[in-house]
Amino acid sequence: ACGDMNQRGGGNFAKAVAEMAGAENATGCDVRGFCAAPTHALITAASLVKAGTYENIVVVAGGATAKLGMNGKDHVKKGLPILEDVLGTFAVLVSKNDGVSPVIRTDLIGKHTVGTGSSPQAVISALVSAPLDKAGLKVTDIDKYSVEMQNPDITKPAGAGDVPEGNYKMIAAIGVKRGELERTQIMEFIENHGMKGWAPTQGHIPSGVPYCGFAIEDLTNGDLNRIMVVGKGSLFLGRMTNLFDGVSFIVERNTGLVEEKASISEDEINRMIANAMREFAKNILSTEE
Repeated sequence: ACGDMNQRGGGNFAKAVAEMAGAENATGCDVRGFCAAPTHALITAASLVKAGTYENIVVVAGGATAKLGMNGKDHVKKGLPILEDVLGTFAVLVSKNDGVSPVIRTDLIGKHTVGTGSSPQAVISALVSAPLDKAGLKVTDIDKYSVEMQNPDITKPAGAGDVPEGNYKMIAAIGVKRGELERTQIMEFIENHGMKGWAPTQGHIPSGVPYCGFAIEDLTNGDLNRIMVVGKGSLFLGRMTNLFDGVSFIVERNTGLVEEKASISEDEINRMIANAMREFAKNILSTEE
């Protein structure tokens, strides 16, 4: 958020970005969900486009120097150099189905509800199992899972461990519990359906979305058919409400089928006009008689 001492939560970053980009005919609003915000925003954008409210929506966000400072402190404490010296950012364009680009399945959304609880196992189960069950899919039917893609070279020295690997182990454990994986296949699952963390560790920046650009390539020119983006928001940022947060969505390869509104041909329109004129002429003649 941006603002002064009296309006700390104010601003409209989205409109400011549009102004700087010269997009004078665009509107904008800020979607705030802390670490889970990019996933919330992409679901919102896809839903608005699907509804026909807007044709093109850009979801854009960036890191913050304050977060860089927080991460750097942990490295300096241990006598390490400040390992993360970049501000992360991303932008995703969401448009109506063109028959080629990957499709966000707005009907297959995972969500952390108020009653889910905040244990890591409960959170992952809510975000992964629910959309799979709705689609009748197995854990292994998702080709790649994009979770919190923090770079372990940054997080391990800071004491946070390998965050992506931890998430993948929990997803694999869900597969074992569902009877879709053997315990002996957990590491194989992580290798095939997971990824090494590479993203800057600035809050929302690594939260599922760093894979979006690669996913577009993998789901069009590559050999993948289905991926899941999982965004989570920690209690570290929800301490005032003590409520965890998280949402997920599935993206699929485009089938090439595009929903189109029923259209009337020019010949049909001409026939309708001719019929209307004949009816009109009949009514005039009968009135005169």
